[in-house]
Amino acid sequence: MFRKYALPILAAAGILFGVQTVIRGNKPVPIAQPVSPPAEAPFQSFIAGAGIVEAKSQNIAIGTPLPGIAKTVFVKVGDKVKAAQPLFQIDDRDTLAEVGVRRATLLQARAGVIEAQATLKDADTLRKLADSVTDRRAISTEDLERRRNAVLIAKAKLDTAQAQVAQAEAQLKSTQTTLDRLLVRAPVDGQVLQVNVRPGEFAMAAPLSTPLMVLGNLERLHIRVDIDENDAWRFRREARAVAYLRGNRAFRVDLSLSWVEPFVLPKKSLTGDSTERVDTRVLQVVYSFDPDQLHAFVGQQMDVFIEAPDGSAGTRVNPAREGS
Repeated sequence: MFRKYALPILAAAGILFGVQTVIRGNKPVPIAQPVSPPAEAPFQSFIAGAGIVEAKSQNIAIGTPLPGIAKTVFVKVGDKVKAAQPLFQIDDRDTLAEVGVRRATLLQARAGVIEAQATLKDADTLRKLADSVTDRRAISTEDLERRRNAVLIAKAKLDTAQAQVAQAEAQLKSTQTTLDRLLVRAPVDGQVLQVNVRPGEFAMAAPLSTPLMVLGNLERLHIRVDIDENDAWRFRREARAVAYLRGNRAFRVDLSLSWVEPFVLPKKSLTGDSTERVDTRVLQVVYSFDPDQLHAFVGQQMDVFIEAPDGSAGTRVNPAREGS
């Protein structure tokens, strides 16, 4: 009896399970809510762009003019430095030894000048004695000419010795310049943003993808905004602009225009949006703001909105000439 009804029961149970599975699968997947709602433009008509925070002096990638092993690093991340303050030093033992050799060469050259001056004085004294003889029978004409020529030769040797001193001084100065170039100094007042060199590491004197140090003046922050080339004609210098901190739209700051770089270039700063075009070209506009009004870090992305015309056909704006 059980065998007679077992197969229909199992079939019905399988059908019910399949129907239930289909019903569950057809339920819409709930959309994941963002951690923070995106920023909204405060203007009715606007240009939107992604901005990158950078230092007032721009982000200065510090390098070394001469390659070598890093001997000492004088600063750490976050340190405030003054212009010409030492940042790090390359191993200078070879150059210090060469400075010693150059100084010894200079002392030898100066001693040669003293010797040449003494020789000239002696030759000039003998010439004067010969010239003072009134009776020409007491001294031959050949001897008189020989003494006069000795003075000329002594003068030439003195000139040579003085030239050797000048050459030794120039060589010493060149070596001291090389020694000074091994000590890398801060080009401007600012703050150390990044340190990628440590004692014992080899520092290359070449453009690096990761600079040895990054320095910047943070008294006032700049934000570099990429404006799509399709919206570039709508940009106006006097237009209002605001920036929102990426991740929290409650943090906003009004921006002041610093300058416009009138050179449209391929877009490099990518936001990671799946709908973002990577083959577009952008106009870069640099704004500034007081860091006391908004705490932001260099390199941080911000959402920027710039008030702009509504894009009607009758509106014409030339950002290159406007405000000039």
